[in-house]
Amino acid sequence: MITDTAYIAHRLRLLGEWDAALAILGQDAQDAPETHAELRAETTVERWMFQWSGHDEAEQAVAALDQTSPAARLLHARLAYCRLLFNRDPRPDDRAAAEAGYRDAVRDGDDSTRAWAEFHWGCLLDNIDENAGAAVPHFETALEFSVKHDDAALEAIAIRHLSAHREPAERIRMLRRSLNLRAALAARPYIAAAQATLASELPEDDPERAELIEIYLAAAEEMRIPWLLGGRTGTSEDFKD
Repeated sequence: MITDTAYIAHRLRLLGEWDAALAILGQDAQDAPETHAELRAETTVERWMFQWSGHDEAEQAVAALDQTSPAARLLHARLAYCRLLFNRDPRPDDRAAAEAGYRDAVRDGDDSTRAWAEFHWGCLLDNIDENAGAAVPHFETALEFSVKHDDAALEAIAIRHLSAHREPAERIRMLRRSLNLRAALAARPYIAAAQATLASELPEDDPERAELIEIYLAAAEEMRIPWLLGGRTGTSEDFKD
């Protein structure tokens, strides 16, 4: 059964309140330091991905996990990928380390971990290697799992990334579904990213585009998400989530 502490931290994380979520988990850690180690690591990695803040803390939180576990391998891979994606002090071995971590998680993880690792592996191939032919099957595998197991969060992000490889009309339909799924989950940082992506695909004179830009910029300012604020006049390639 999920504890109150874990539930509250999870809800704060969905709202983009990463510091508050970590503070809650930190209080709990005084009595049960291992209980929420994975949630703490996931939260620090996500905070760094969105805010570019607390990279060392994220590495330390991931290092505190069992390094043979699929979760630790996946999180190490995500950190390496994000350093490359955002050009935030990338390391010479980040490309190889990311792919190795995803491969290990696919091989050794449970069904959900494997599906998420497939998705992230696709992002590496798509956004770093620019190899859509190799990336799309990974996205499709993740999407198949998400639909079969009613994982709305995975479906939302998988169809967003698949949409970039579809014709314009289908792309817009998929982006709208991605946004609606994220809204249903109340996942505020991901909602803002979806609004930004949809806005970038709409005609410049479309009133909906202007409204989406206004809304997501306000949210990004409040949550301190630099890569969303930097995409004020960008294209969908600026918004990777």
